[in-house]
Amino acid sequence: MAKDPSMTGEVYYPAPEVVHGAHIPNYDKVHQEALADLPGFWGKIAAENFEWYKPWKQVLDDSNAPFYKWFVDAKTNIIHNALDRHMRTAIRNKAALIFEGEPGDLRIYTYQRLNREVCKFASVLRAMGVRKGDRVTIYMGRIPELMIAMLACAKVGAIHSVVYGGFSTEALLGRIEDSESKLLITCDGAWLRGEIVKLKEIANAAVDRAGTIENVICVKRTGQPVEMVSGRDHWYHEMMALPIASTKAETEVMDAEDPLFILYTSGTTGKPKAILHTHGGYMVGTATTLKWTFDLKPEDVWWCAADPGWITGHSYIVYAPLINGATSIMYEGAPTFPYPDRWWQIVEKYGVTILYTAPTAIRGLMRFGESWPNRYDLSSLRLLGSVGEPINPEAWKWYHRVIGKEKCPVMDTWWQTETGHFMITPLPSVPLKPGSATRAFPGVEVDVVDEEGHSVGPNEEGFLVIKRPWPGMLRTLYRDPDRYVEAYWSRYAEQGWYLPGDSARRDEDGYIWVIGRIDDVIKVSGYRLGTAEIESALVSHPAVAEAAVIGVPDELRGNHINAYCILRQGFEASEKLKHDLKDHVGHEMGPIAKPTEVFIVNSLPKTRSGKIMRRVLRAQALGQDVGDVSTLEDS
Repeated sequence: MAKDPSMTGEVYYPAPEVVHGAHIPNYDKVHQEALADLPGFWGKIAAENFEWYKPWKQVLDDSNAPFYKWFVDAKTNIIHNALDRHMRTAIRNKAALIFEGEPGDLRIYTYQRLNREVCKFASVLRAMGVRKGDRVTIYMGRIPELMIAMLACAKVGAIHSVVYGGFSTEALLGRIEDSESKLLITCDGAWLRGEIVKLKEIANAAVDRAGTIENVICVKRTGQPVEMVSGRDHWYHEMMALPIASTKAETEVMDAEDPLFILYTSGTTGKPKAILHTHGGYMVGTATTLKWTFDLKPEDVWWCAADPGWITGHSYIVYAPLINGATSIMYEGAPTFPYPDRWWQIVEKYGVTILYTAPTAIRGLMRFGESWPNRYDLSSLRLLGSVGEPINPEAWKWYHRVIGKEKCPVMDTWWQTETGHFMITPLPSVPLKPGSATRAFPGVEVDVVDEEGHSVGPNEEGFLVIKRPWPGMLRTLYRDPDRYVEAYWSRYAEQGWYLPGDSARRDEDGYIWVIGRIDDVIKVSGYRLGTAEIESALVSHPAVAEAAVIGVPDELRGNHINAYCILRQGFEASEKLKHDLKDHVGHEMGPIAKPTEVFIVNSLPKTRSGKIMRRVLRAQALGQDVGDVSTLEDS
């Protein structure tokens, strides 16, 4: 990629062959057409790229906003487009999923084999009394059976609620009780960093207290002895060997607005919210955004290195790749086990062409230097992606230079559990700026506004808002419509805008820079400072691998800044280094942003999806109760 001097700031312009080969070579033209006729835009995509049992009467019904409906009265099932239709084409013989376990075991599922497994498990679910509209909780490690369970639930019309494998008993119990699930699907354990995560033990403790669970199905993965309760607990492999596990199972006909899944937010602020997504709009939105943003081609080997337990995994490991007929990689374990070259080994071994991961993973691998990735042939890669939080420019440039060898555009995607799919993202044909998610996906209208709803000027900070509905949007919070309206639509109710809860700025070229959560903005002497910007300044110092900052109440300035830094290999903590880091931030951002205190730490409190829980740091700094830490990776 070459730098383009015609735009402001540091800009990376894609090679001509990337632009000409992209699904959308001209972003501006497509985006303008989409906004001119939003229902027509999405209706055309839905008609040309998906199969429906019955067509819609209306693409978008906004008569009861913000409870929008998409593809009104259409009949479909996401499984029909993810699996059923591929059985009629040559795609059925293509690899759908390549799985590598942390111990090194390998499984490859063609579309035909995956379909057989899904049909068999769907038959098992039906034999156990699972019907359309029932809730099923899934609590598993990152193994193919997790994907099979999700797909089988959708096939029979049940609503799956995936809980990340490794959440505590209390977190699992709360989600089971809130959804009133009748079935739990789990496994004996999961491999992580050479150790067994005892999932069945945690599941047993939760189910013993949950009143709604009638049956538990357990996959044998790690093989250690586990307690199986007679009459309640059933081994997956035994159920799949029974005559009831038919390889021919009908796909339930669903309304486009029928629920597909519930997914609980990670709980970085307050009680987790039960996000509800539906079959029709979510299907169209996820598949289209993956195809266009990552320029997905039939020959690609796609690796979304997330977990199916999060929205990234739902949308871009399970559903969108299958709808597009892609080949996906799933790796069970940690990126640094047994050594920090595991990911690069996988890229070389399977010829991965597109890698999509989180800034926290990139920064974590940066700590080990360039020698590990440089030992492998990464030339198969043609696109890179980032998800989960704003990526600091230093990590972006390392990712682009060291992993992408300066030829792979980095698709920095901004979206949420609530949005279902990418909302602000580059396309491969668009010039890139390290640290910016660029512009809205075609058909998505965003703005940066002040508290009254007026658009702010270039490089002024404001609230990020989404001005018009989109097909993959959450429909409500499960059985809590009032909280749905209050949480997302109340601040700009008059305008009808969705408030994601992030602050952002737009530069002179119209590029969006997401700064961080509104509650992660620190006000110092009247100035609003984004945690992401201060953290980026810290990470741009050669000694710092990762950083988190918080505001601590200060009588004089309102708040002062505390910084927590993880050092790269080869650097040691010292008072001089702490002083240098303060000065470095002052140089990068101005004296107002200089931390008052710098702490050198070995780890940061993160959710299992990789988001830093600054409220935990803040509570510790103030000597307060840290509250619910069930979602922490290492509480």
